[in-house]
Amino acid sequence: MIQRFLQKEVAPHHESWEQDCLVPRNLWRCFGKAGLLGVDVPEELGGSDAGAEICLMICAEIARQGFGGVASGYNIHANIVIPYILHLGNEQQKQHWLPKMASGEVLGAIAMTEPGAGSDLAAMRTTAEKVAGGWKINGAKVFITNGYLADLVIVCARTSPSSHGISLFLVDTTTPGFSRGKLIRKIGQHTSDTAELFFDDMLVSEDCLLGEEGRGFAYLMQELPRERLGVGAQALGAVEGALQLTLDYVQQRRAFGKCIADYQNTRFSLAQIKADLEVGRAYFNQCLQHYTQGAMNATEAATLKLILTEMQCRSIDGCLQLFGGYGYTQEYPISRFYTDARVQTIYAGTSEIMKEVIARDLLGKAN
Repeated sequence: MIQRFLQKEVAPHHESWEQDCLVPRNLWRCFGKAGLLGVDVPEELGGSDAGAEICLMICAEIARQGFGGVASGYNIHANIVIPYILHLGNEQQKQHWLPKMASGEVLGAIAMTEPGAGSDLAAMRTTAEKVAGGWKINGAKVFITNGYLADLVIVCARTSPSSHGISLFLVDTTTPGFSRGKLIRKIGQHTSDTAELFFDDMLVSEDCLLGEEGRGFAYLMQELPRERLGVGAQALGAVEGALQLTLDYVQQRRAFGKCIADYQNTRFSLAQIKADLEVGRAYFNQCLQHYTQGAMNATEAATLKLILTEMQCRSIDGCLQLFGGYGYTQEYPISRFYTDARVQTIYAGTSEIMKEVIARDLLGKAN
């Protein structure tokens, strides 16, 4: 069903969306109408009550078809923001937001990264001050996926001076004091709208607090496994898609009197990519099983994110190499797989941060 949906609703328009660096807002309503957004949301809240593995499968398929930016937007909305509200929200918040998110009426984003903080959440400067009737939020966020079109943003803000004194807020983007910067132009994932967000004395009511005050850092750590599973699904899908493109190309392209596929270098390169893909898929499936059992930890999530995104960049680089000069042109889809892949080792925690998480666990230090 997702394959048919993508071929009908995305493929015919994707080139123009890439040039616009934006998908039409209505695309997310189309996703919702097809029942592809809140797949693991309970039926009484507008979803399909399926498992997380279905949501991740959809994410992988979008990436496999070469729509990396759309996959990231989907991952943020359906695989990250919806589970945050489902797991942390009170009954009123769930009833208000989840049906609209499952239908695509509301598009979600999550705002963690700041201009001067990056992966260092302890350096967060956006503040939420308790005032009469609610909270006053001031600050700025950057590199926010879905930020330009989002109707709802989960905003991470400091509510106390302690290093982990962070809370989460559900912010309706029509709230006075909320504003967006212009679209951020990127080298890849053009259809994933990315923007700066600004909060200028933005007053939100008390019922906008998601979960408990001061527990935001713990919540972020709690939800990281799901986020990194989503990034891993994108990586697997993209490598599978790029590999298929390359297999088709090398069996048609000839050089020095024979098919490129007949050269040992080509065959060995493709064999290595296939082997890496299958090993990565096996670890992904192991982590997914642990997640569904409630047993996936932060170190597993970091390991998964590290090995799959690095494998994605390495494998797709190897695929592009086999296209020769054609691989460096926008006319050939492999080039989009290449540029879309590069950010995967950066967002959701850089490879360097992933190694630090793994090393701390190895050396017996607290994560």
